[in-house]
Amino acid sequence: MILSESKERVRFLKFATVGAIGAVIDFGVMNVFTHFLGFKLVYAGTISFICAVLSNFTLNRYWTYPDSRSRHFLHQLGMFFLVNAAGIAFRIPTLHYMEPVMAKAFENMVHLSHTTAQLLAKNATLAFAIGVVMIWNFFINRYWTYNDVE
Repeated sequence: MILSESKERVRFLKFATVGAIGAVIDFGVMNVFTHFLGFKLVYAGTISFICAVLSNFTLNRYWTYPDSRSRHFLHQLGMFFLVNAAGIAFRIPTLHYMEPVMAKAFENMVHLSHTTAQLLAKNATLAFAIGVVMIWNFFINRYWTYNDVE
């Protein structure tokens, strides 16, 4: 298995750290666009996703996989973006369908105000989607985008 080697575990931890930074960007942009600008979650989540992908690619290329330089920058960015775009195919329906269910659950089960429940639901839904997509992204990027490293 890929994570059985020490070097791969370090790469995974770096990838996860980059993902955490990307998640901060993702959550921050999503919250600004939904809370302050009134965007719907699907639109705000798409914009925040693009911002996070650009950050993650740059950090992964230069920190997680610094030895992966056999492909031109734009070619590798395209590959990385395609992997992430496939992840968004899971993310968008999750944001759309799971958020109302989560909001209702927060409102009913925890007895929160509608506004607080909405805020928590948006963030919980995004956290779930990010977690699932991060696992997908690591393995596909490692075997495809960054397959030129040993």
